[in-house]
Amino acid sequence: MVPCGAVLWRRLLRKRWVLGVVFGLSLVYFLSSTFKQEERMVRDRNLLQVQEHEQPILWKVKFSPGNSSQLSNQCRNSVQGKLLITDELGYICERKDLLVNGCCDVRVPSTKLYSCESCLPNGCCSIYEFCVSCCLQPSKQHLLERFLNRAAVAFQNLFMAVEDHFELCLAKCRTSSQSVQHENTYRDPIAKYCYGEYPPELLPV
Repeated sequence: MVPCGAVLWRRLLRKRWVLGVVFGLSLVYFLSSTFKQEERMVRDRNLLQVQEHEQPILWKVKFSPGNSSQLSNQCRNSVQGKLLITDELGYICERKDLLVNGCCDVRVPSTKLYSCESCLPNGCCSIYEFCVSCCLQPSKQHLLERFLNRAAVAFQNLFMAVEDHFELCLAKCRTSSQSVQHENTYRDPIAKYCYGEYPPELLPV
């Protein structure tokens, strides 16, 4: 036997005015949610603009040549490359030509300084170590400073910790959210390591 409440509910749902009320309430809820979300986005955008204009980010990056590692005859390097390594002086070499002090052996003919091999004019490269080496060119300092001055607040966590030109190039050349589209596909699957101001160009699918 069907309960009386269920029967009454079915009869009510058959009436047009009840359906109209339900539809109206749903529409009001949808519109209010949309307006609240828009207000939140506008507020966040305004906050971001205020932070950009009133409280500029104090980047730590130093571009001064002759750091402590050079004085102690030790080099930091890009570490992870299986075949190639770039040291903080801008030299790129084969891993087998890396000296015990972490620097590339400059006496080896294949060792190159500030090499932009595999890099495109937009500052995107197909090989990470070449990206770092090219980025370390002293002439790239102004480009990197422009990028830091224009960088969104969202990049604070990525770049606020870097201390100098070398660390900035290591961080900048790594693939990030700027390198991908739809969170799972590279914008340019070949030249995906970028030191330039802008993300890789979006290739047509």
